[in-house]
Amino acid sequence: MNKWVQLTLVLIAVALIIYNSTVLDFEDITYGDSGIALIGIFCSLIGIVLVLILRLSKKVEERIDK
Repeated sequence: MNKWVQLTLVLIAVALIIYNSTVLDFEDITYGDSGIALIGIFCSLIGIVLVLILRLSKKVEERIDK
């Protein structure tokens, strides 16, 4: 996966986190749209972690190949 694709995926995930955080209603956080926004935030965070793990594994692979 290209470095620019990884960066784009992380930026999209950050944008989704920002958008979903505006939808949250902290008085009833698990009901209705707030619950869906909370799931979206968690999924975006998981996506960022997966892309960072992929990036780290590519760096390790490059060092091993040398």
